Amino acid sequence: MASDNKLKNNQVVSTMIKQGFISDPFFSSPPPTSHHLPAAKLAATAVSPPPAYTPASPPPAPPTQTLFDMMSKEQSRNFRQSPEARHRVQERISRVLAHAPFQSPSRADGNFIDGSGSGGDVKLTIAARDGWPKVSMDVHRRVLAGRSRFFAEKLRRSGSHSVEILDCDDVEVYVKTVVLMYCEDLKKKLIGEGVSKVLGLLKVSSAIMFDAGIMACLEYLEAAPWSSDEEEKVITLLTQLHLPDSATDLLHRVVPEPSTSSGTDDVLLRLLSSVLQAKDDRARKEMKIVISRLLREDVPDNTISRDMLYNLCHGCLNSLLLCASEATCVDESGKDRGVVMGEIAREADNVQWIVDILIERKMGDEFVDLWADQKELASLHSKIPTMYRHEISRITAQLCVAIGRGHLLVPKDARFSLLSTWLEALYEDFGWMRRACRSIDKTLVEDGLSQTILTLPLPQQQAIMLNWFDRFLNKGDDCPNIQKAFQVWWRRAFIKQYVPESQLQIALCDYTN
Repeated sequence: MASDNKLKNNQVVSTMIKQGFISDPFFSSPPPTSHHLPAAKLAATAVSPPPAYTPASPPPAPPTQTLFDMMSKEQSRNFRQSPEARHRVQERISRVLAHAPFQSPSRADGNFIDGSGSGGDVKLTIAARDGWPKVSMDVHRRVLAGRSRFFAEKLRRSGSHSVEILDCDDVEVYVKTVVLMYCEDLKKKLIGEGVSKVLGLLKVSSAIMFDAGIMACLEYLEAAPWSSDEEEKVITLLTQLHLPDSATDLLHRVVPEPSTSSGTDDVLLRLLSSVLQAKDDRARKEMKIVISRLLREDVPDNTISRDMLYNLCHGCLNSLLLCASEATCVDESGKDRGVVMGEIAREADNVQWIVDILIERKMGDEFVDLWADQKELASLHSKIPTMYRHEISRITAQLCVAIGRGHLLVPKDARFSLLSTWLEALYEDFGWMRRACRSIDKTLVEDGLSQTILTLPLPQQQAIMLNWFDRFLNKGDDCPNIQKAFQVWWRRAFIKQYVPESQLQIALCDYTN
C-alpha cells in the first residue's frame, strides 16, 4: 500500500516501453501528482508496437507483431562479439547527439552514452536488446507532442516525464528520429543518410506517428536511386506499413501501369525489332545477350506471344532470302560483295537468335517445318561463297542439337524433311563452321546430328548413313564425324534385328459355374 500511494503522488510521469513504442495504461488514466515525492518507474504489462500510421481515424488496437521485426539482428550480435563494433556505434551516436539542439555535446562513458541538456522536461532513454548501447536524453514535451501524434496522446499531462524505450534493434535510428523532430527542414537533414538508414527512420516515424518525418522519408525515397537489395527492402516495408497515398506513388517506380502490363507484346516487339535492325554489330551482339538473359530469367513462358516471335522469324527469313538472291548476282548488280555477304551473315545470326528464344520458350517445333520448307533458300545456298554461307548452316546445326537433346519434339516427317532440305548444305559448310566459328562446338553438333538421324525410321537412317560414309571417306575432318551413329545404325540393321510380333493375341475367358 505504501508503494501504491507513493506512485499515485509522483510528480514525474514514468513508463517503460519494450520493443518499440507501446500504449501504457498509466498514461490513459493518470493518477494525481504531488510535488514532494521522487520519480518512480512503471513497467508496461503489454509488449507490442503502436498501431500503424492512419491519418483520418483513431489508431487501432496494437498488432501482435512489432513493426520493427524486419530490422537486422546481426548488428546486435556483432556488438556483443566485437569491441571495435561497439566503439564505432558509440562514436556514431555521439556524433548525432553532438549536433542535437536539445542538449550539449554528448560524452561517452563506458557502455553508457549520456547527454544532459538543459530545459528538457522529458527524460527519454533508449536501449538495445542486450542493454547496450543505451542513450539518455533530456528532451522537450512540447516538441515530442507537437510533432508526434503518439506522444501527443501519451504526454498530454503537464509536468515532467520519464520514458524508457527498451529492446530496440537499432538505437542510432531511434536517436536520429528524435533529433529529426527538432528540425525544420527534414528533407535537407536526410541528405547523405542512405536508403537503408532512411527506411529505418521511416519505420520509427510511422510507429510514433511522426507525420512530417514520414513525408520527409517518402520524399527522400522517391528521389533517391535504389540498388537491387534496397529495392526489395523498400517494397517489403511499404507493403507492411499503412502510409499515405504518396507511398503508393513511390511504388510506381517498380509497379507498371495497367496499360503497360497489357502492352507487354508491343514493348517486346519494339525491343526485339530494334535489336534485329541494329546497325552497330557490337552493340547488336551485346544487346542480344542481355535480352536473352532477361527473357530467360525474368519473363514467364506465357507472357511472350508465339505469333509475335514467328512474325519476326518470317521477317528474318524473308530478309535472308533477299540477301541470298542478291549474292548470286552481285557482279551484275554492282553492289559491294563484302557488304552483301555481311548482310547474309547478319540476317542468319538474327534467325539463330530468334530460334534460340523459341527453343528456350518451348515454342520451336513449328520452326522446324518452317526451315525445312525453305527450298528456294536451300537452292541458292550452293551459289554463295562458303565463307559467308556457313552462317546459314548454323541454323540447321542449331535445330539438330535441340532435337538431339530432346528440346524440340517434332514428328518424324518433319525431322526427315529438315535433313532432306539442309543436310547436304551442312556437310558442305561444316569445315568452315569448325574453323571460322569459335562459338561452334564441333562435338556438340556431331552428337546432335547423330541423335537426330537415329530418331528416324531405319530405312531413312540407312540412306543417310550410306551417303555420309562416302562423303566422310573423301572429306575427312571437313565432314561431321558421326561414326557412333553409324555403328548404332549398323547394329540395328544387321546385328540386333528386332522382329515385332505380327499380332497381339488377347483371350477373353468366361468363367461360369
